[in-house]
Amino acid sequence: MSGNIELLNTTLAAAKAADRAALIAYLPAGFPTVDGGIEAVKAVVAGGADVVEVGLPHSDPVLDGPVIQTADDIALRGGVRIADVMRTVREAYEATGVPILVMTYWNPIDRYGVERFTAELAEAGGAGCILPDLPVQESALWREHADKHGLATVFVVAPSSQDARLATITAAGSGFVYAASLMGVTGTRASVGAQAQDLVGRTRATTGLPVCVGLGVSNAAQAAEVAGFADGVIVGSAFVKAMLDAPDEAAGLAAVRSLAGELAEGVRKR
Repeated sequence: MSGNIELLNTTLAAAKAADRAALIAYLPAGFPTVDGGIEAVKAVVAGGADVVEVGLPHSDPVLDGPVIQTADDIALRGGVRIADVMRTVREAYEATGVPILVMTYWNPIDRYGVERFTAELAEAGGAGCILPDLPVQESALWREHADKHGLATVFVVAPSSQDARLATITAAGSGFVYAASLMGVTGTRASVGAQAQDLVGRTRATTGLPVCVGLGVSNAAQAAEVAGFADGVIVGSAFVKAMLDAPDEAAGLAAVRSLAGELAEGVRKR
């Protein structure tokens, strides 16, 4: 079975054709439970998310701040496994029909086996992977299997990336480019900053791929600001915090659905 890279491409193209940015939501698998995590994906899509990133919980998530680290810890203590991540992708995709990617560090894939991971992700209906710590120059094996199985390979670029480096990264990627809005880890911030707009402009000069911005967006006003210059707005910590702050799972699902609605409205006010 082939993965859903084409669904991702058409979804991002449809948002562009509608003269708006896409809303991309991030939620970790297994948080607060495996079943609860699947329901959370359904909730953000019901609220207006166009694409969802399912996080593969990791004990040392170097790109992620304390909010997502807390959720990852809950998921890991709950016994989440890669099989649960695949189940989350499958059930979320079947229920929503939107592109579902996995965001993961490289070590779990390396241990699991690249061929096994890509085959299972494609079979589950996944659209691809975001790989924040896989160097492009070491990515040939991954890209070979991802291409074979119809999966996008999304690399992360940062404000510190020089133009030549950007060109190397974007030439190797597919689906979209994940532009980290600032140096540092994920988390909500008062301002997304001008660095992001500069990075998007420099990245676009190297590629025709959509450029989507993450790190720091937490409300409709920030989503609208970023949507003014990016092809997609990526929100993670704000959704996870809404779940963490809720008194129970039902309240958490209602909170993330409501937040997705506000953010979806924001990306349409670019």
